Amino acid sequence: MTPAGTWGRRLTRAAASAALAVVMLATTAAASSADGTQVDGLSGFTQGNVAVDGGTVHYVKGGSGPALLLLHGWPETWEMWRAVMPDLARKHTVIALDLPGLGTSSIPSGGYDKVTTAHRARQAVRALGHTKVGIIGHDLGVLVAYPYARDFPAEVSKLVMVESPLSGFGLEDLYGVSFHFRFNSSPAPIPERIMDNEDVPTYLGMIFDFSFRKDAIKRDTYYAAYASPARRTAGYEYYRAFAADAVNNQANAARRLAMPVAAVGGQYSFGPGVAASFNQVADDVRTVVAPDAGHFVPEENPGFLSGCALLFFGPTGTTPGPGLSDCAP
Repeated sequence: MTPAGTWGRRLTRAAASAALAVVMLATTAAASSADGTQVDGLSGFTQGNVAVDGGTVHYVKGGSGPALLLLHGWPETWEMWRAVMPDLARKHTVIALDLPGLGTSSIPSGGYDKVTTAHRARQAVRALGHTKVGIIGHDLGVLVAYPYARDFPAEVSKLVMVESPLSGFGLEDLYGVSFHFRFNSSPAPIPERIMDNEDVPTYLGMIFDFSFRKDAIKRDTYYAAYASPARRTAGYEYYRAFAADAVNNQANAARRLAMPVAAVGGQYSFGPGVAASFNQVADDVRTVVAPDAGHFVPEENPGFLSGCALLFFGPTGTTPGPGLSDCAP
């Protein structure tokens, strides 16, 4: 590359970094408001922050009834649940968290293993006045929900686990499917040095292309959320803990989950594979395949997921609607 080309690339990177930073600052300012602030575009939902070990966690809360905790995946934030939250709030108190280090939660110095993360999520739930929840997790959120339910079984009614097998029970089989597993889990500072701000849309865009309905993902929202190198490092740290998570999961697999688990895979993604993983650690697993969806089920087919969850967390004896028989309680 010529010197002129080098400076041109540096200027391009600087401009892209500045643009992404401006968007992220605007997003952060909107989402980190004082407790009780209304959430734009979600009538009846408020947001705030609660203290947990290592920092604070950002939450969005609305509705009434038995509590449902929503745990997002990577590379997303609580925003991935927007399309399902209003329906769920008709019957439940809905609590969507930004996982520690992600979204607008504070960035802890350590503790990205899923046991520690689950304990922090539990602290947030209890700070919000709830002692028992049903949990819906997607992707990384599945990996957090499992130790939450395993370590505090009396505090979790049921689980809806969307689009991830567990570490130690099938997740490793996917490492050859996409290079991002090994890239994200590489020791620091390998991904940090390789991934620049201007690369975020290209890299995350590849991940979002694991969807079937590619137009359903609000990509710019997540590009902004991961514009900060510190946020990207937090995401990598969750992946760097996968090996330790697998050891912990296998060592505690005899403590099988007794609560019902709806294991949801997208029709064009994991399908029944989520159930195959959870059958190794739980006694009551329902295999659910979400139609017309790839990896990002809550955004690609929110009507199916909310209908399935309302049925699954609802009273026994409810007649399933069309296509929801596998979600029956």
